[in-house]
Amino acid sequence: MRTEFITTNIAIAEGAIMAGMKFYAGYPITPASDLFEYLAERLPQAGGLTVQFEDEIASINAVIGASWAGAKSMTATSGPGFSLMVEGLGFAIITETPLVVVDIMRAGPSTGVPTKATQSDVYQVRFAPHGIYSIPVLIPWSAQEGFDLAIRAFNIAEALRTPVIILSDAVLAHAWEKVRIKDLTEIKVIDREMPQLKNKNSWLNQKSDLVPPMKVFGRGYGAKVESLIHDERGWYIPNNETYRKLVWRLVRKIEDKARFLWDSVTYLTEDSDYLVYAYGSVARPAYAAVKELRKESIRIGLFRPRTLWPFDYFNLKKASMKVKKVFVVENNEGKIFREVQRHLRGKEVIPLPLIDLEVPPPEDIVDSIREWL
Repeated sequence: MRTEFITTNIAIAEGAIMAGMKFYAGYPITPASDLFEYLAERLPQAGGLTVQFEDEIASINAVIGASWAGAKSMTATSGPGFSLMVEGLGFAIITETPLVVVDIMRAGPSTGVPTKATQSDVYQVRFAPHGIYSIPVLIPWSAQEGFDLAIRAFNIAEALRTPVIILSDAVLAHAWEKVRIKDLTEIKVIDREMPQLKNKNSWLNQKSDLVPPMKVFGRGYGAKVESLIHDERGWYIPNNETYRKLVWRLVRKIEDKARFLWDSVTYLTEDSDYLVYAYGSVARPAYAAVKELRKESIRIGLFRPRTLWPFDYFNLKKASMKVKKVFVVENNEGKIFREVQRHLRGKEVIPLPLIDLEVPPPEDIVDSIREWL
């Protein structure tokens, strides 16, 4: 293990390499461009390949193709570029293609303010592709978690054969912090399961739980990648039975593993009368606000999810069991507040939407909470 002083973007890149990423495709976009630039030099040193494509559409399609060739693959972008990737993301979902997409949020809509941050993409990353599915979304609050969650994202992608999103933002992306770069002996790296090759022309999927082994190209499996509704063989069969069977499996293979995917942290919640729910970079000033209010003998704690989707209602309910009020602090108009409120019926859940082109300062959060207390 070594310690380096790096940005969250670089930490995510290093975590991806540690997880075994061998292919990165992208198109320059603020505030993700420096992650791309770093990997252009660093990934070839680790035996991988970095390629710039003509746009974000080509980038995610290249990542999908590389994954089906057997390479752990990733792309990174921001809100406008993610919008262009949505059709490819849907293709990756239905074809069960393991890959990682880093979305570094910036102010919008449209081109907005490229160098400034909000938390406006929290629904986009979960619901943008059409159809019925579930998709894991991880959200760090520090450079260290950028490194750690990049490894976790690849492990989830490979274990469940699914795209995984890492959701960062413009402020966090360029925050310089100390990061412990772990050795391979200190981490667990998961690789995708491949079917046993019975014969060169074998085309039947061999089921493993809800996640079938992946028949990559070039290994003699006779792989078939079908974006239309298909059966276990990959053949297009547009009837109710096939459709229901496929989409329920796409949902269940994620939701049934929710307890494995959930990852949340609590602070000062053991004796709390009040609870703050915050995520990503905004959780940092929220934590400072909690400590400031504690100095005034206000018993308040913080709940911070590191898995944004699937929504961690189980640990949230446990943390809020004895509290009187739950404050949801986020740098948007109150998107995740609706989800918190839905799961905490009977609790007073209060939205604190602090829209700010920077990270909202702790003082604003303290003042907003005081108004309700």
